[in-house]
Formats: sequence, C-alpha cells, structure tokens
Amino acid sequence: MLQQLVSSFRSSLTFNKTLQQTTQQLRFRGQLAPRRTKYRKSHKGRVGCPTGGSTAGTTLAFGEFGLRVKQGTRLSAKTLQSCEESIKRKIKPLKGSQCFMRVFPDIPVCVKGNETRMGKGKGTFEYWACRAQPNKIIFEVGGGGMRSEVAQEALRLAQAKIPVKTEFVRLTDPPKLGNTYMAFPRSNAGAAGPGVDGSPAPEKPLSLSISRPSLALSGVDGNRTSPFNFIRDVERAEDECDVCIVGAGPAGLSAAIKLKQLNEDLRVVILEKGAEVGSHILSGAVIETKALDELLPNWKELGAPLNQPATGDSMKFLTKNYAIPIPHPPQMSNHGNYIISLSRLTAWLAEKAEEAGVEIYPGFAAAGLNWVDGRVAGVVTNEIGIGKTGEQGEHFEPGMIFNAKCTLLSEGAHGSLSQKVINHFNLREGRDEQTYGIGIKEVWRVDPSKHVPGQITHTVGWPIDNETYAGSWCYHMEDNLVSIGLVIGLDYHNPYLSPFREFQRMKHHPIFKDLLEGGECIAYGGRSLNEGGLQSIPQLHFPGGALIGCSAGFVNVPKIKGVHNAMKSGMLAAETANESITQAAEGEEGEFKAGSVDMTAYEDRVKDSWIWKELHEVRNIRPSFHSVLGNLGGIIYSGIDSLLLKGRTPWTFHHPGPDYAQTKPKHDCKPIEYPNPDGKLSFDILTSVSRTSTNHDEDEPSHLRLTSSPKLHTAQNVGLYAGLLGRACPAAVYEYRNVAEDGGEEDAEGHKFVINSQNCIHCKLCSIKTPTQDINWTTPQGGGGPKYSIT
Repeated sequence: MLQQLVSSFRSSLTFNKTLQQTTQQLRFRGQLAPRRTKYRKSHKGRVGCPTGGSTAGTTLAFGEFGLRVKQGTRLSAKTLQSCEESIKRKIKPLKGSQCFMRVFPDIPVCVKGNETRMGKGKGTFEYWACRAQPNKIIFEVGGGGMRSEVAQEALRLAQAKIPVKTEFVRLTDPPKLGNTYMAFPRSNAGAAGPGVDGSPAPEKPLSLSISRPSLALSGVDGNRTSPFNFIRDVERAEDECDVCIVGAGPAGLSAAIKLKQLNEDLRVVILEKGAEVGSHILSGAVIETKALDELLPNWKELGAPLNQPATGDSMKFLTKNYAIPIPHPPQMSNHGNYIISLSRLTAWLAEKAEEAGVEIYPGFAAAGLNWVDGRVAGVVTNEIGIGKTGEQGEHFEPGMIFNAKCTLLSEGAHGSLSQKVINHFNLREGRDEQTYGIGIKEVWRVDPSKHVPGQITHTVGWPIDNETYAGSWCYHMEDNLVSIGLVIGLDYHNPYLSPFREFQRMKHHPIFKDLLEGGECIAYGGRSLNEGGLQSIPQLHFPGGALIGCSAGFVNVPKIKGVHNAMKSGMLAAETANESITQAAEGEEGEFKAGSVDMTAYEDRVKDSWIWKELHEVRNIRPSFHSVLGNLGGIIYSGIDSLLLKGRTPWTFHHPGPDYAQTKPKHDCKPIEYPNPDGKLSFDILTSVSRTSTNHDEDEPSHLRLTSSPKLHTAQNVGLYAGLLGRACPAAVYEYRNVAEDGGEEDAEGHKFVINSQNCIHCKLCSIKTPTQDINWTTPQGGGGPKYSIT
C-alpha cells in the first residue's frame, strides 16, 4: 500500500498544469464552446487522463450530491450539454435547486481523412471535448431542500449518457485515490470520522453504474429496476443451445429458418413472451416480398398467408372536410406488394421454422441477460408465481438460464433487453438517438359494396397540427376487412395531445366515415415503431450476439415498411452466426463455450446489402420534418429528395434528440378539446382495449415500474406536463386521478398516480415518451399481454 502511494505521489510531480483548474475558474465558465484557443489542437483519438497522486476534484465543492466517474474518459460538449439538460429538467420543480458542471470542454478535437498524408496539419475542427480523470466529480446538484432520492434520479438520467461507470457521491463521502477511499483529515471531520454525526466513512458510495452487480448466480443479470429482482439463492434449470433468439417476430423467425437451412445440426431456440406466436405482433401491413423470396422461394406453394395483392395506390392531404389528392413519392409505390396480417404471417413462419427443427417456446419471457466474462452468454427467463409484494407463491417457478454461443435480440422496437445491451456496450456512440412513432390500428369488417380489395390509401394533414409528424393509412384486405390506422411521431411537443383520441376523431372525416358506416370494428391495437432511419441505427453487434429487426431499427419511414428489412437482417445475422460457430467448433473440437461468437461481420453484411442502400437513399426525409416550416417544410423537401435528389446529397440531417426531451411544458401549449365518442365510428378507450383481449395475472407484481417516488413523479408530470401519460397511453394504463373528485390520498398537485398494468398492450410508449424517464417497462410473467390474431 505504501509503495502504491509513493508511486502515485511521484507521478503527481509531472502532472499537466493545463488540467489544474481552480473551482473559481470552473464555476464562472458558462459556455460549452470557448470563443478561441491559444494552444495546439489535439489529434482525434484517445486522450490521456493522468491520475497523479492527488485527490483534488474527487469531493463536492458546490452542491450536496454529485456524480463521479470511476474511469478516465473524454466527454464531448454535446454529451455534457445533454447530461446537464437532463439533470436540470429533473430538478426544475424544486425552487432554489442548482446544477454545477465541474468539467469544461476546452480541448478542440480535429480530424482529417485517411487519404491525407502525414505532415499536412491536424485537419479540420470537429468538436470540443474535455478530459475527465478517474474519480473526477463531473456534476453536482443541491439547494432547494433537495432529497437524496431526487438527486439520485436526476444524476441517473445523466449517467446513462456517459460512456464509463459512475457513482453517486454525497457531501459526507470521502475523497478517492485510485480504488481507495481516503479518510477525511481530523481537523475537518472531527475525531470520530467524516460523517456529520460522527459516523465512520462509508466503505463505498452508492453505485450508479449501468452494469449492476450480479445476483446469486454470477452470470444472471440483475439490471431490473424493481423491488422484485430475480430471486436470490434459488436453484435454476439450465439449458444449452447454439443460438438463442429472443422474440418470434419476422426477424427472429427468418434468422432461425436460415440457420437451419445452413446447418441442420445447430440447436436453435426461440423464446417468445406472447402466449402464442403472433399474439404480440401488430403492423399495418403491406409487405414487399423480396426477403421472403430469398428465404422461401416457393412460399406460394407452401401456403403463405399473402392472399391480397395491392391493386391501387392513392395519397391524400386532408382538411377538416375534404381530401385533396397529391402525388406520392416513388418509394411508396406498392406494385407487386401484398396487404397482410403480420400476426398471421409470423404464425405461419413459426410453423415453417418448427418443421425445420427450430424449438419455439411461447410464454417464455426473456427477462435478463446471462453474463460470462463481460460477454452476453444467453438469457434468463422470468420468474413465475411471484405475488404482488414479491413473495414466492404456491406455484412459484424460478427463471431458467439458456446458455447460448450466440444471442440474437429480436424484440421489436425499444425492446427491454436490447436497451440494456445498447446502454451497457454504448452501442449508440456516434449515432443519433432513436426516434419513435406510436401506431394505433383497428380492423373493420365493412359493407361488401364499399370494399375495394387491394386498395391502399395514405393521408397526411387533418386532424394533426402542422408541428406534429403524423400520417394515416387505409388498406382493403381480403374478406371485406379493412385495416385503418394512424401513426404519430413521439417527438410531438404538446402534452395535451392524445394519440388515441386523435385517431378516433380522424375516423369522422368523410373519406373514412363513408367507408366505415354500417361496418363493425373487430380488432384494435397499438405499438411503438422506429422512425429514426439510418442515423439512429446503433452498432449492430456486441460480444456474444447481435441486434436484428426492429431491435436495431430498420424501418423505411417513407415507404412505411420494415418487415422486408427485418427479415433480411435476420438472414444476414444467421449467416454470420453459422460461420462463427462452425469456425469455433473446428478450433475447439466441439467444446461448448457460451457467448463465443464474433458477430462483427454481421454489420459489414448489412452495410453491403440492399437494406443499407435503401435506408441511405431516404435518410434525410424523416429529419426534414424538424424544420422551422414543420410538416409543410418536410413535405416540400421530401418531394424534392424523392423525385430529384434520391438521397445523393453530401449532407445528412440529424434528429434533435430523444423523444421525451421534445415535450414542451404545459404553459407553452394550448389544451386540445376532443369530441365524445359516438359508439359507432369512435369508441371510448376501455371498449377499444377490450378488443385486444389483453390479460395479465392479477396476483403478479406490476411489470411497469416507477423508479422515482409517486409524489415526485406526479409533481413533475402533472405540474409541468399536464399529466401527459394519462393522455398518451393508448390503453388507459396510467391515470392521474383528481383527489377532489375521486377521493383517495394525494400524491401531488391534487392528484394521485395510478398504474393499471393489467390494461397494458405492450406498446412501450410510456418508457419512450415520459418526460421524467422514470417508467421502466419490464417483461411480465410469461404469456401476459394482448392476444392479437388479425393485426
């Protein structure tokens, strides 16, 4: 120990003076970009972070709570600004609260192309960055009587954006040198120790690391923000497979079928949280068949449920009473496509997969990741039979561990395990945040005289305002069925907007009213979908597996299609996994090693495929709707790009940030009045939810976890955002009940926050759009959720 300290103090003698900034200098720097620089610009690349032997900067100076990095890193100005905004948004309701940034991005990072010869200068300026040495405090909060749990939640939002492990620090916590927590000097802390009350120094401050400590089994993922984590000290059944696929959607099933086509000896397992394959699948849907043609060229002879070819296209701009025909982009042409029920198609693909030897387990919800030596080595299924308060019930069964050489995540948009992997491995570094839409759909049986088989209609305009990205569809399916729906971008600003009620109002437009009158609504559903496009696709591979389908985000927004891309991505992942497993087996004489695959080549395959070419061509269309002209500007640019430029531009537009951050406070927005449903064309939300046949066990704990206190959540979401979740959720899961009218105990702002988790249709909107980001969507006990059949 003494030798270590001597070595550390020797290093401090050569400490770079440019990094020794006083707290006074840091405190009064209010900008994130210096106006000029008088020193050499640094090369792009890893910035050295000298540790020295000093504990300076490892304790709080201004606030009562702070965030400290455990490892040295470089933070860009963009990252720091995003963290600061997240913290300030969280603590804003507390009067007198403050946020202090203890680092400053004053290092200019430059870049030059690989083709530039050495000695030609540093290159052009790219961005500002700062060094953060190990154990450096980077943010502090305090004031306003801030409680510890409020500070923890605010700093948790910031730490999710930081690429290294961090820890939560209190004012009474000691300084840190390396991995050692130093004692406070007696003159400062008193003879008894550093605590205000004379308590000894804590052994270790509360950790806020994304990688949580594992539980009873060293490999079981404990990253579930819940009072009911995986039960400790319980014996779990284990199984081994070559490839474990999470989610029986188009991507997962295509990957499984392709794997069996390439190598019949592979053991391929699919875990599906729905009670049946297809019961959690919802889409428009019109499908391009080129991926299906590659996977199963004789799909027509095999009886694939593609029975209604597209026969006509139209695009209309809606005003309140009129539908004005407008030209549609060439990407929206549906010649050769089919109108389908995606839930039926996935059920059919599951049959083909099982015939090929794939093992499919419906009702098995993959709730955690199995970690081995920092790699994903499989998944852990959910516990069954846990009571509401976390106790083991009479029929308790512990989750099962599936050890796999390769794990493919095919959970759909905003999957819970996919988000864990993206955050843990920082797969979104250098990419835009994903942006989403909420799709709400009904299936009607209409008067045969009004039915035009194969007719496809898309609309923009009314009832949505010019600042909100949205569009609707109407597809004439087989058997006098019509699929009608509305997609609204979740980057909308107005917290008074209700996607469900906008959809109900839309059906009263003459173009829809004339079609639906006299018909019967037989199905309803809702689901979040990716809209980020090429800019928002994360790194696709990680140690032990890969992201496929909508877990990665391959939806072509201008086409309003993504099934073909999802299927193709699954096939490409299957090719890579088979190659890696085969090579490993040859080198290790068949020895099983979980998480052993190298999926790096999968990303290269995707970038060389028609998926990347297709998404690159339309990459600027969705972001163009963020212009000052709103939807009008987006429509104009989209027309020019689609008809003339075709994506051949030197620029790439970017999304402004996560969807929840686009929500404006209620005092900046106008309340929206919606008409009451008539029970014929428009319906109340509970009637619609009943058509999903959704069901969750009443005795199981809620799978929708509030990570902050109900009082804090209600104070912010009602006080600032008018109870957004109560309007945004398309299944009436969340309520802010008025205590004066309904009675009960108040949480804040005269309201009580209630979660009706049994209504949940697994759309994931809550975890995407909640401004306070304190709703954690986790997998319910196996089989719970909607039971879609013709969606």
